[in-house]
Amino acid sequence: MKRTLFLAVVLMLLIVSFTGCLNSGMFLSANVTDVRLSEDNYDIVATNITGSSRAGYILGLSYGPGAQVSTLAIARVSGTGMLYQEALEDLWENYERDHGSREGKRVALVNVHYDTDILNLILYTEIKLFIRADVVEFK
Repeated sequence: MKRTLFLAVVLMLLIVSFTGCLNSGMFLSANVTDVRLSEDNYDIVATNITGSSRAGYILGLSYGPGAQVSTLAIARVSGTGMLYQEALEDLWENYERDHGSREGKRVALVNVHYDTDILNLILYTEIKLFIRADVVEFK
């Protein structure tokens, strides 16, 4: 009986180890475009445009300093897990709703800020990501 219980626990731990979700946060690329606004060749067309996204997981833990968030959990139950992509898409949708289409315009995000909010409960963890930026259009 003890041996059967021990084997069941070991099997369950192995299953959990190989079927969990791991999200290590945003991808910080070494190839980042540096926008230098030193000449008078741009207009500030929008300020404080925001975008957000969220994802929820069961039996997990989320942690992280600043804009980078990591999650270790059994399964995702809400959101796609593509927090940064979804937040940027939401930011551009909010921009286009208030300022029209960006098609054919030479626009760039500047003064980009990332904020996160993490909720850790014993059975559930949720990450919310917020991006705020200004939009400039080059002449």
